[in-house]
Order: sequence, then structure tokens, then C-alpha cells
Amino acid sequence: MATTGNDSSVSEGAAPPQRILFPPEKIRMAWQQQQRVGAGLDNLGNTCFLNSVLQCLTYTPPLANYLLSREHSQSCRQQGFCMMCTMEEHVNIVLRSSDSAIQPTAVVSVLTRIGEHFQLGVQEDAHEFLRYTVDAMQRACLSGSSE
Repeated sequence: MATTGNDSSVSEGAAPPQRILFPPEKIRMAWQQQQRVGAGLDNLGNTCFLNSVLQCLTYTPPLANYLLSREHSQSCRQQGFCMMCTMEEHVNIVLRSSDSAIQPTAVVSVLTRIGEHFQLGVQEDAHEFLRYTVDAMQRACLSGSSE
């Protein structure tokens, strides 16, 4: 592993980040609050690809902790569609619902904004949906950046 100046964790060929989206010291790997199991997700017609990805993201403690804090939406400057705000809404609904299952309408309603080729009612690939979702979340975090 090559080092560059003061950062010994940068791999050879990898440039240091231009912008830190979330300071490492604020990342909490364990749940910040005791969580009960949230609501399940209804299948709205071939949405199992979407439901499985949403369940994985919802129960990833560092991401869920951040989304439950509503820190993103309180400072979001993105006009129109914002995947982080959408995920924040979804995670808060799921983990705070007393229902046994909910309809994932916050995400289904913006399906084509996540990836224009995604169609409700059509069988899609979960891995591809995850990639597009994470990319959309990253773009939302980078929006408004001058870098």
C-alpha cells in the first residue's frame, strides 16, 4: 500500500476524497436506539426486487441511524427529486409504523426517477436496482457541491 503524505490508508492509485460526505467519527455502526422490527413491505405487483433492496438498506444500522435522525432533509437543498429524502421518508415510515406491512409508495412513486428504465409491474433485477438507488443517494448528497 502506498502512502501519500499524511494519509497512510490511501491505496496505490486511489486519490484521496475531494469531499467528505459524512465524517467517519459520526458513523455509528450499531443501532443508536433500540429498534423493534418495523413493518414489512407489500408486493405491489413484481416489486419484490425493490422490497428486498429496501429491506436491506432499512436494516443497515449506520444508514438507518442517519436517516432516522432526519439530518439530511433538514439541510437538503436539492430541488425536486432527492433519493436521500425519499429513503429518509421510507425508513422513518417502516421503523415507526405499528402496521405489520406497508406499501412502499415513497419509493415506488419515484421508480423511474431512480432509473428511467424501471417500470412498475415488470420483473426487475434487485442488484441493478440497488446500484441505481445507491448512485441516486450519492448524487443527492453531492448536489449543491461546488467540487
